[in-house]
Amino acid sequence: MDILELVEDISEPSPTKIVLVAVDGLGGLPNPETGKTELETANTPNLNHLVAEGCCGLMDPVSPGITPGSVPGHLAIFGFDPLAYSIGRGAMEAIGVNFDLQAEDIVARGNFATLSKENLIIDRRAGRISTERTAGLCQMLDGMQIANIKLIVRPVRDYRFIVVFRGAGLASGVSDSDPQMNGVPPRKIIPLNEPAEKTANIANKFISKARTILANQHPANMVLLRGFSKRPQFPSMTDIYKIKAAAISSFPMYRGLASLVGVDVLETGNNLEDKIATLEKYFKDYNLFLLHIKQVDMAGEDGDFANKVIQIEEVDKAMASVINLKPDVIVITSDHSTPATLGMHSWHPVPVLIHSKWCRPDKMIKFSESNCRNGGLGRFQAVQLMPMVMAYALKLGKFGA
Repeated sequence: MDILELVEDISEPSPTKIVLVAVDGLGGLPNPETGKTELETANTPNLNHLVAEGCCGLMDPVSPGITPGSVPGHLAIFGFDPLAYSIGRGAMEAIGVNFDLQAEDIVARGNFATLSKENLIIDRRAGRISTERTAGLCQMLDGMQIANIKLIVRPVRDYRFIVVFRGAGLASGVSDSDPQMNGVPPRKIIPLNEPAEKTANIANKFISKARTILANQHPANMVLLRGFSKRPQFPSMTDIYKIKAAAISSFPMYRGLASLVGVDVLETGNNLEDKIATLEKYFKDYNLFLLHIKQVDMAGEDGDFANKVIQIEEVDKAMASVINLKPDVIVITSDHSTPATLGMHSWHPVPVLIHSKWCRPDKMIKFSESNCRNGGLGRFQAVQLMPMVMAYALKLGKFGA
């Protein structure tokens, strides 16, 4: 019996209200000039109020030393072992934009990017071009036929898109062309097993054709592909936790992931105020809300320390509305760290805060990485978070006699 099976056996329905706030990329590293992380620098009175009354700790999304992608990071938060429930980014993005992904389709997540004359990636995100611009570029690439395989290209959001490979004889076991860093050339896609040779060949031909078509489309003159995958099957969080759950996010990947694990995905706007309004609107209808906030991560990826501080402070302001709803449990955490000093995801454990009347307060007065290191929750694996949350919501019965 694994932990999910155990939790499913002992979980009990209840009217308890839980709000879990996933602040994407929250964890950081100290600014060399101040010695403080973004979270330590930010003015966060509401988060500090929650941590003073609650308990905190540090959480490893996958395992110590492992840098997680967004999908495994969020899967772990939901209680799914990301090593056992692996899924590619492509399928997540496709489901998130409600694409009709068929059982044998292979789908990859794509970035429009800027490539130099020397074949080096200048900008993996093509200056974060608009969704409207991306939609036009996708039309230019859509509908190719390569070796009897149809290629379907659809916009996702900003510079992101999906490419769906539809036809016989395909397999998802191929490498990425996206090296996930600037200043290096794109990688050639290679098969990771013999059944995937056809997919790799077609993907490389697609990239070559796309480069020719996009040659004059600066800054989006190249495509980078990663996360080749098929649509997976997952257990339902509703069944496991005996709870009615809803996700609030405007980002397709997160919406797709929530849908895959049996969570209702609520329509909401792009900004934080919209998401809080959606939470308030539906608060009486659900027991668990998974509220996803992306802007902090974007600032970290851009290497913008000051803006990441500002975005954390915006999250803190929004927490006043969450507190006013008086949920039984409030959780603040993240899927991974994105230190602005690195400008990318990192392996550093993420801060986590649980606020409940059943907490043993650990006397911290500031929600920060350093205080979480000394918090009462200690350091734990992210797959252990959801059982703890259910316990603080009095939703788990006793195990054993």
